[in-house]
Amino acid sequence: MTDHDLVLVVDFGAQYAQLIARRVREARVYSEIVPHTMPVAEMLAREPAAIILSGGPSSVYSPGAPAVDGDLFGAGVPVFGMCYGFQAMAQALGGEVARTGSSEYGRTPVTVSAPGTLLADLPAAHRVWMSHGDSVQTAPAGFDVLASTTKTPVAAFEDTERRLAGVQWHPEVLHTEHGQKVMEHFLLDIAGCRPTWTMVNIVEEQVERIQQQIGPDGLAICALSGGVDSAVAAAVVQRAIGDRLTCVYVDHGLMRKGESEQIERDFVAATGADLVVVDAEKQFLDALAGVSDPETKRKIIGREFIRVFEAAEADILAPKIAAGSHAEGVKMAFLVQGTLYPDVVESGGGAGTSNIKSHHNVGGLPDDLEFELVEPLRTLFKDEVRLVGEQLGLPAELVWRHPFPGPGLGIRIIGEVTRERLDILREADAIAREELSRAGLDRDIWQFPVVLLADVRSVGVQGDGRTYGHPVVLRPVTSEDAMTADWARVPYEVLETVSTRITNEVPEINRVTLDITSKPPGTIEWE
Repeated sequence: MTDHDLVLVVDFGAQYAQLIARRVREARVYSEIVPHTMPVAEMLAREPAAIILSGGPSSVYSPGAPAVDGDLFGAGVPVFGMCYGFQAMAQALGGEVARTGSSEYGRTPVTVSAPGTLLADLPAAHRVWMSHGDSVQTAPAGFDVLASTTKTPVAAFEDTERRLAGVQWHPEVLHTEHGQKVMEHFLLDIAGCRPTWTMVNIVEEQVERIQQQIGPDGLAICALSGGVDSAVAAAVVQRAIGDRLTCVYVDHGLMRKGESEQIERDFVAATGADLVVVDAEKQFLDALAGVSDPETKRKIIGREFIRVFEAAEADILAPKIAAGSHAEGVKMAFLVQGTLYPDVVESGGGAGTSNIKSHHNVGGLPDDLEFELVEPLRTLFKDEVRLVGEQLGLPAELVWRHPFPGPGLGIRIIGEVTRERLDILREADAIAREELSRAGLDRDIWQFPVVLLADVRSVGVQGDGRTYGHPVVLRPVTSEDAMTADWARVPYEVLETVSTRITNEVPEINRVTLDITSKPPGTIEWE
C-alpha cells in the first residue's frame, strides 16, 4: 500500500492489537501489525509515517519482557505508546517506571492537567479503560505531562518537537471516552499522517492491481459461498477483468431458507458476473448420512466441496485454457479468495504464497493446475469489506448479511444432518431473522445462529395435547471482529415474538431457549 502513509502497530502481545490497527484506519490512515521481535531497522525500512507501540501482558521489569530499542526514538519517526508500550517508551527514554503496588483495571477517572496537542478539546475529567500494575512515575526529559489519575502521576505525555506521545490507558477500546479523538490527535496533528485511506481509493487501487496481476488474457474463478467476503472479492475482480471471471456457487443444501435463490438473483443483478450454480445437495446429504460427530461433519462438507469445485473448475477453465493462445510461461488460471487481514495476522502474518495448496483457506485442488491466488481483501478488516461492498453497489442484503459458517446449517444441527432436520431448522431460522429485521436490529447483532438440538426431545403441550418435540437455541451475539463476543441483549418482546412464532409455525419444535454465554468461554457456533 505504497500510495498511503503507513502506520505500523507493534504488537507486544496485546489482545487489542487488531483493534488498534482498525482504529487507525477509522482515522483514514492505513495500518499494519508487526511483531515486537521485528528489528527496528526492518521497521524503518518500511518507511512508516508513524509507529504505535501496543499494550501487552508483561511488566517492563519482568525477566525477558519485550523491550523497545532506543534507536526507534532517534529515527525521526513519530511514535505513540499505549499501556505497556507507554511504559516501555518511558523507560527507554530515561523516565521512571515503578512497581507501586497499586493497579488500575477497568473504567478509571483521568484528570487532564495540560491538554497539549494529544488531549486537546477533551474534558478535564473523563473516564478511560486501564489495565496495568506498574506506573510511570516520572516522564522522560523533554516531555510534558498531560494527565494523571489518583494512582498514576503520569498517565499521558508528549514531546511534540520529536513527535513522541503516549497514554497509560487503552484509547482503542469503546470503554474509553474520547479514545478515537486521542488517536486522531496523534495521527493527524502530531505525526502529520495523510487521511487518504478511503473506500473509493481502496476499490480503485485494487482494480488496478488485479488488472496488472491477471493481465489482459488471464482467467479467474471464484468459489462464491454466499457470504460477504467472497461476494465482495468477486465483485472487485469482476470490475477489474469483467467476463474473464467465472463465479461458482456450490449449493450444498445446507443454506438458510431462500438464500441460494437470493444469492443467484442479487449478486448477478448487482455485478453482471458470470455465475455457475452447481446443485450438489444430494451428494452432500448422502455423504453426511449417519454422521453426528461435529468435526467429522466439517471434514466431510469440506471434502465434498473440494470435489464439486474441482469438477466445476475443470468444466469451466480447462477448455478455455486449452483453446486460448498465450505466451509460454504466462499464468492463465487465477483463483479469487476472500481472505481478510485477520486471516493473515492469525496465520502468522507472513507474506503468504501463490501456491494454493499451502494457503490456510483452501486445500486439495488438483496438482496439475497451478493457480495463482488473487486476494483483493487481504489488507482489509470485516467492517472495511462491508464498506467496499457498498462502494461497489452490492445490495445491503448481501453486504450486511450476518457471518455464516462455510459448513452452513450442517454445524447448527446437533446430531445427524438430514433433509427433514434441515427444513425444520430453516423455518425456525427464517422466523428469527425476519423478526430481528422487523425490530431494526440487524446491524446491532453481529450474528444470530439458531441451533437445532436434533438428538434431544422435549416434553411440551400444544393444542391441549402432549408433544415430544425438538428444542432450538437462539444464539444472538454482539462483536466487532468475532475474536471475542458477548451475548446480545435482545429486547424481551422480540424474543417473545420469535419464540411464539417458532412454536406456532414449526410443529416439530416445542421449546425455544436462549444462549447467554460470552466468548470466551463459549464459541459463537455450537459445533
